[in-house]
Amino acid sequence: MLIKNAKVFIGKSFVEADVEFDKTILAVGKLSGEADIDAKGAYLVPGFVDIHTHGAMDQDFSDGIAEGLHVMADYYAAHGVTSFLATTMTLKEEALTPAMNTIRDFKREKGAKCAGIHLEGPFLGYAKRGAQAAENLHAPDCDMYDRLNAECGGQVRLITVAPDEPGAMEFISHASKTAAVSLGHSSCSYEQAMEAFGRGASHATHLFNGMDGLHHRKPGIVAAAMDAGASVELICDGLHIHPAVIRLVHRLYGDKLNLISDSLRCAGMPDGDYMLGGQPITVKSGKATLTGTDTLAGSSISMLDAVRNVVSFGLPLADAIYCASTAPADAVRLYNIGRISCGCAADLLLLDEKLELKAVFVDGESQKI
Repeated sequence: MLIKNAKVFIGKSFVEADVEFDKTILAVGKLSGEADIDAKGAYLVPGFVDIHTHGAMDQDFSDGIAEGLHVMADYYAAHGVTSFLATTMTLKEEALTPAMNTIRDFKREKGAKCAGIHLEGPFLGYAKRGAQAAENLHAPDCDMYDRLNAECGGQVRLITVAPDEPGAMEFISHASKTAAVSLGHSSCSYEQAMEAFGRGASHATHLFNGMDGLHHRKPGIVAAAMDAGASVELICDGLHIHPAVIRLVHRLYGDKLNLISDSLRCAGMPDGDYMLGGQPITVKSGKATLTGTDTLAGSSISMLDAVRNVVSFGLPLADAIYCASTAPADAVRLYNIGRISCGCAADLLLLDEKLELKAVFVDGESQKI
């Protein structure tokens, strides 16, 4: 396949170029040969990498339903995501185990690729649990983590943990050998967060949400992540984080900012009542909350929505693309996706000037949009 006359996202900027690929990127530059697609100046960018998504289309990774993964894979690809981390909720081990087995056995037929698992818990703090069920919280447990990772065939790539929980520091030292460890759902101090980053943590889960805010005498995870050079996530639905704070985080963290959807089963679905980790949620005007409360419970957006949002909030398009593709891939140690470079997977999006999808390729194969 040869795409010509595109504005190609290479590194951190756009370059007028052609791209040849099969399953991987073969060549980038001014290439000879007849074009299969004349981009006519459209943007050719890496497929988005969503490292924090619980579900969509009334499906949830925690359900452990095999067909649901195929439904979600199709949804993701149709909304610009070519790789995702199947993100589970805080559940008891006996509920997480079948979900691990189902993700392990997933064989992609079309749509986006499952690049691994994000365990969002169960090793979180009570006070900052958010929409995670309190009865399923568990102290950090190396043996449990190892069992769950074994049940999914070693596919855990990211795990969120509260560093102020008993045993958390030893857990971080252990888990960071096999996965990226993220700090979140925690009231930890700056000093505790810095110790956790020193122990091997390298990421922060949905910055500002599920943690104390940035206080000038109690800077917490927010400042510790910057000082430690950690990567950070933001839910960019315009509800979880004010646009001004998104701009602030972008200026502070730069290339370490990751856009995420934190989407729930309500993504792609109408307003109404749904379930999340055994708890009821209500979606109204796209805003998901625990039923009967004001507690936000993830989002209903896609990654393409997130990119469009942050561009409308004032981030340069090139920065938004980087934060939705290369940055999250790097955060979870996946260096063959999220970039347009020879030898990397041919996961590509063709976008027009209004950021509407014109084509999606996963491992070089065109996807239905």
